[in-house]
Amino acid sequence: MGEKIRLQKVIAGAGIASRRKAEELIRAGRVRVNGKVVTQLGTKVDPTTDVIEVDGQRIQVAREYTYILLHKPRGVLSTTSDPYGRPTVVDLVPVAARLFPVGRLDADSEGLILLTDDGTVAERLTHPRYGHPKEYIALVIGVPDAKALRALARGIVLDGRRTSPATVTVLGRRVPPEILAAGAPGLQKVSPKGFSWVRVVVTEGRKHLVRRMLKAVGHPVLRLFRVGMGPLRLGRLQPGEWRHLTPKERQRLLVALGLAQENAPSATSSSS
Repeated sequence: MGEKIRLQKVIAGAGIASRRKAEELIRAGRVRVNGKVVTQLGTKVDPTTDVIEVDGQRIQVAREYTYILLHKPRGVLSTTSDPYGRPTVVDLVPVAARLFPVGRLDADSEGLILLTDDGTVAERLTHPRYGHPKEYIALVIGVPDAKALRALARGIVLDGRRTSPATVTVLGRRVPPEILAAGAPGLQKVSPKGFSWVRVVVTEGRKHLVRRMLKAVGHPVLRLFRVGMGPLRLGRLQPGEWRHLTPKERQRLLVALGLAQENAPSATSSSS
């Protein structure tokens, strides 16, 4: 059950008419709630469960979703629950909404996780057919040479199927500024000889994809951070810290995913 809201406000929030025009529609008997004509302006409804019709057409009420950025630490699972009682990303974000992680990271990986209750955003952001980039920074054994970079750019055959082309850039031995800003416990500012940092951008999300690709070209991963998904960035969030998307970040995300109109602010997002 959701919050009860004045009927004219729900109609206006759905884009059917202005608040004043919605009141006129109600008075004229042109609005039904759960099959019954409503003419009383003080009527409140639950837009998440009540069927509201104007001139016989059911209105579609946009839902107000939750979007949270989390810096997932190592040892935390990217799932909603664990039968063995291990910590999960949901445990780190004590909010009322029923959230799930978008784009999983394995337990040993770190960095950006989006938590939301918006299934459409999750699919658009992670499904390879939409081609939205996921950006990682990895500490690897060795220094990838031109041959390895070309192989990653062409795609690596894993489980009988070639990966989508990846963009990989060698960053050197010094810890990248993005990782320093976000916090990286246990790292030296300059890695020993024989190790290097690389930036990897992919557009698909197979299990352990980045680790497996780099291992396949002879450079096993020691630390792996996700720093970007689509237009979202990890920024200065420290391990275990989280925050809601800002209005600008949310708008930028929805526009990038082609969902700006579908996810317009709902009638339930302000007080009734």
